[in-house]
Amino acid sequence: MHPCLTCGACCTQYRVAFHWMESDASTPGGVPAALTEPLDRHRLCMRGTRDLPVQCVALDAEIGVRSRCSIHPQRPSVCREVDASWENGVASRQCEQARLAHGLPALTLADWRWRDPADNDDGCPDDNGNDNSPSSPPTPTPIAA
Repeated sequence: MHPCLTCGACCTQYRVAFHWMESDASTPGGVPAALTEPLDRHRLCMRGTRDLPVQCVALDAEIGVRSRCSIHPQRPSVCREVDASWENGVASRQCEQARLAHGLPALTLADWRWRDPADNDDGCPDDNGNDNSPSSPPTPTPIAA
């Protein structure tokens, strides 16, 4: 199972700020505008991430147990750009710091051994919300500052 499905820590640690053009008020299929708030003239942020304590409004989770992003296919670009540590062969400082803040161990390469490189069925929905495995829950979204 994808490690993010039992984490969600990043969604409680970072402000999620992005250009207003990413919202569905401007771009069909974009980030739901109802889940955002203005940050400055050019940026919005996800509700719940502007001030402490941080918890993205789109997060459906019990941190360290289960986690999913309720708007995964429509998540902001900053969320798409953050990988879990070692997911693509490199550590992620954001992932490691968020996990540490919740007392979760840092991910290692061993956390990715469940993946079969020849198999495209990673148990995670793609960016269009298509689930590659009928029995797996939706993938949560790591959130960037």
